[in-house]
Amino acid sequence: MTRTLPRDVALLAGIFTVSGTVHLVNPDVFRPLMPSWVPKHREVILGSGVAELACAAGLVLPATRRPAGLASAVLLAAVFPGNVKMAVDAQRTRSTAYKAATLARLPLQLPMIRSALKAYRG
Repeated sequence: MTRTLPRDVALLAGIFTVSGTVHLVNPDVFRPLMPSWVPKHREVILGSGVAELACAAGLVLPATRRPAGLASAVLLAAVFPGNVKMAVDAQRTRSTAYKAATLARLPLQLPMIRSALKAYRG
């Protein structure tokens, strides 16, 4: 296990810190990602924010980096359908910028998952 935090893993931890904080401070931002079949949207949004903050903390600590890397990859895979839903829904709006932003974020999941798995592998 490397004690030095790789730059991409540090970036992932930063992204999780910001996103997790927004989940807790303003959960309504994430309502458009929630599929109708998911119960208790607010609780799930708050829980995913806590999970993101826990992953971020785990990624920066050498002793917990490996399990946090695996948890991060699982979390990113779990929220991907919500990102797809948001992108599909956005295509029905008039905002070209919103459409582009929701589509652009989809391929960004792959390098984030790759960084999470890098942390897991050590």
